[in-house]
Amino acid sequence: MFTAPKLTAAEVAEKIGAQLEGDGSVVLDSVGDLEVATPNQLAVAGGEHYLKRVPQCHAGALIVPVGAPVPEPHPALLRAQDMESAFIDACALFAPPAPELAPGVHPTAVIGEGAELGEGVRIGAYAVVEAGAKVGAGTWLWPHSYVGYEATIGENCVLYPMASVRERCVVGNRVILHNGAVIGSDGFGYRVDRAGVRTKIPQTGIVELGDDVEIGANSTVDRARFGVTSIGKGCKIDNLVQIAHNCVLGDHTVLCAQVGLAGTTTLGSHVICAGQAGLAGHIKVGDWTVVGAQAGVTKDLPPAGMFLGSPAVPRMDFGRQMACINGIPKMRAALKEIAEKLQTMEAAANAFLAAQGEGDEAEK
Repeated sequence: MFTAPKLTAAEVAEKIGAQLEGDGSVVLDSVGDLEVATPNQLAVAGGEHYLKRVPQCHAGALIVPVGAPVPEPHPALLRAQDMESAFIDACALFAPPAPELAPGVHPTAVIGEGAELGEGVRIGAYAVVEAGAKVGAGTWLWPHSYVGYEATIGENCVLYPMASVRERCVVGNRVILHNGAVIGSDGFGYRVDRAGVRTKIPQTGIVELGDDVEIGANSTVDRARFGVTSIGKGCKIDNLVQIAHNCVLGDHTVLCAQVGLAGTTTLGSHVICAGQAGLAGHIKVGDWTVVGAQAGVTKDLPPAGMFLGSPAVPRMDFGRQMACINGIPKMRAALKEIAEKLQTMEAAANAFLAAQGEGDEAEK
């Protein structure tokens, strides 16, 4: 059973490169959220919104920005130039060690004819490596993971349980595939006849993952209809993401949860697609562009922009649209008031005209 280390605030400050302010003797054994942290925990307060809550927190110590005013009362402070890096380093100090997969090949694993296993490969129970596949040195295949016929897995990769790399697909070095990730399932391709009956089109291509790619649980990358579905180096793909056939992702692009890319979508490098964004097929998105949550992209997007809404438009245009939409209730009330006044005026005019008519008749 894991026992968390006990470190004083002074020791933590030294290890994460922070400046200690206050009592350095307080003992810490974990990290916690600012709102609920206990006296033996380290928390973080990185902005005005959080700093004003410090007097109500019970953490033993806080990581705060250098130079930021912290209201009293407050615990020991660890002032850091880079808040995020400091907190990540602090978490690592108290985190339990990652689970280890037993060295070697488990007796229940299935290794196909002609499969090549690099030095230091670890293969868990009931994992399968098909004939002709190659698994690079230092790679771990957790139980029930699958490497298909003539697939290639690079060095120091991790395939968690139920992750699958299908036939002939290529995975780079240091790639992480979380539970249920599927690399190389068939693209969604069918021919439709006049009767509306669909016939499957053979999907003859592959998927290639670059180095340092990480793909979340139950995400899917479809093989190309022909050629390659390509995921660039350093791409990070969240859970429940769908990448269709023949898509291309540039280096260090990020797809958040439930993003969907239709076939032959091309994303540049350092693109971010926020949660539930959907991109139509055969479009291109430029480098460093951000596609907002739930945005619907139907046409090419230029580099270095931010786009929101469905259909997606530039951020400032989206803001103006929302301002107009939010103003509709007030506009509706104003129009109703104008309509009522017009009705009143019309009634008065009709009454005046009627009175005039009666006067004319009396004169006759």
